[in-house]
Amino acid sequence: MQEIEIENGVNVSIEGEHVHIKGKLGSTSKKFNSRLLSLSQEGKKIKINITQNKKLQKKSKLAEQAFASELKNSIKTVQDGIETKMTVLFAHFPMTIEVKGKVVFVKNIFGERVPRETTIVGDTKVDVKGQSITVKGVDAYDVGQTVANLRKICFPRGFDTRVFQDGIYKIKE
Repeated sequence: MQEIEIENGVNVSIEGEHVHIKGKLGSTSKKFNSRLLSLSQEGKKIKINITQNKKLQKKSKLAEQAFASELKNSIKTVQDGIETKMTVLFAHFPMTIEVKGKVVFVKNIFGERVPRETTIVGDTKVDVKGQSITVKGVDAYDVGQTVANLRKICFPRGFDTRVFQDGIYKIKE
């Protein structure tokens, strides 16, 4: 059994297989497997218990450790947020990045006339200032997936990757 402390200013509610965490910067939700774990909230603590099924005990113990880590990170990020910095690098064609709603457009990459586009995951915010991009949010998975989408959209299709290294790269987390 693991106990997780809930920080001041964070509200946690458990509904079925979902844990909703709300802080000063926003809210996030985590899902757990009720066959492996059971959660209960007592005051400012969340208790995670493993299943009593003998066949599932080993898997349940691993799920307990993983979910406890997820909850601790989520409680921290709804208070402090998570921010990743990226930079736009190009040598051949000058790229421009544009954000419209939940879609990011990468224009003139490798001289292509049609802009490449990718989506912003969840409640993540993307700020573009010149050659620097800042990705902010309260859910580490949403921020990480948005960063991965931005990185992947710039893959040089049909070009030698040793020569054409234009793209968007992560520089600081």
